[in-house]
Amino acid sequence: MNDWSIGISTGCFYQTSIFDCLPVIRENGFNLIEVCFSPAHLDYHDSDAVHRAASRVAELGMSAYSFHAPFAANIDISSTDPHQRDLALAEILRAAEAAAILSVRYFVMHPGPEQPATRPADERFERMKNSVAVLDAVSHRCHELGITCVLENKLPHLLFGNSADVLWILDAMKRTDVGACLDTGHGFLSGDLPSMVHKLAGHLKMIHAHDNRGHGDDHLPPGDGCIDWPRLLSQLARFGFGGAFILELAGAGDAATTMANARRGRSFLIELARRLAFTESSKSQ
Repeated sequence: MNDWSIGISTGCFYQTSIFDCLPVIRENGFNLIEVCFSPAHLDYHDSDAVHRAASRVAELGMSAYSFHAPFAANIDISSTDPHQRDLALAEILRAAEAAAILSVRYFVMHPGPEQPATRPADERFERMKNSVAVLDAVSHRCHELGITCVLENKLPHLLFGNSADVLWILDAMKRTDVGACLDTGHGFLSGDLPSMVHKLAGHLKMIHAHDNRGHGDDHLPPGDGCIDWPRLLSQLARFGFGGAFILELAGAGDAATTMANARRGRSFLIELARRLAFTESSKSQ
């Protein structure tokens, strides 16, 4: 059983300046982070602010593992309007430049816009091809910047929100070094988390770890919802997953409660991994 690293997304403090929350995260024993793109948190358009954030991360003995690319209904990499696609590409490339300044390993992207999946079949296919073209451009620039682009599975009601779509897009892309980020909460709401792990295993670089009760995207700490974590971790170990778990939790209103939730989720995963490792070791004796 792998000794996986466990970090946290700064997205749980997306309405707070990154300079205020970094010390809090570090004081609670986390040194691995994913940086959130929220303007109130860190404006990736402000190169000076990004450089200062990178310096602060280093001063605190922390490491920026990943950066989440911006996503919104109007950042539409699949748009049938070329001008809108160009605007979306420019926005994402600007975020990739910020990610490189932070020296991240992975640049996490949604493979499509935050729009409903209900589209006519011909339009849907055209949009998938458009997404591939934009993602090819992004992944090429990421390669130049020394970072790896990874695609995250989305909520099931959104365009390209199922594992088959993610796999189609990955297979259609020109670059072969593009990976996948498994979002556990999204996968669980899709109803096929176990098969999603199997399908994405060959591409899997990192995990967005959070829980829910099967009804909404609650972003609960692992163990607080209904995900079968023993099965999930056993699958990941069996497939040889060697990346990090990034806790992607909802903010709880105050920093102390948010970080208490994060510590509980981390402890749950660590203890579960230890128990599964002990079980596997006992079987082999």
